[in-house]
Amino acid sequence: MAKEIKEREKERKAVVPWRPFSEMARWEREMERMFDDFFGRRLRPIMDERWWPTRPIGISAPAVDLYEEKDEIVAKVELPGMEKDDIEVNITDHRLTVKGEKKKEKEIKEENYYRSERSYGSFIRALDLPKEVQAEKAQASFKDGVLEIRLPKTEEAKKKEIKVKVE
Repeated sequence: MAKEIKEREKERKAVVPWRPFSEMARWEREMERMFDDFFGRRLRPIMDERWWPTRPIGISAPAVDLYEEKDEIVAKVELPGMEKDDIEVNITDHRLTVKGEKKKEKEIKEENYYRSERSYGSFIRALDLPKEVQAEKAQASFKDGVLEIRLPKTEEAKKKEIKVKVE
């Protein structure tokens, strides 16, 4: 029983990352959107830039789906705007690690360019795997901004299904 609870806790932790400031960042974006919706651009010429910052937006930890299929553990990682050559995947000690870096593009200083909010920077995301996997047989593909990693389970980790006849 205790082992089952530990396994469930491990799975829960692997799927939901702890992001202490993500809620505050979301509130800040909502407030900016509400001010823009209410005031529009009317106040921007009057107000100082510190009220309407144009700071670069960094990359946050990517969203991940981690689930189990019959013979594999599958991870899908959302990485919009990334290139496959900028992504690194590692598996060590029952942990899947995805790292990446989106390099800053050349800063544009053109006359008609008002704002640039593209994100750049690096991220790392580590997930505890809920089952034993054959790391050397892992496969990864990257398409349309989604990284899919397929990790074959070991024979011991594969569930044995037992049919129970209902009378």
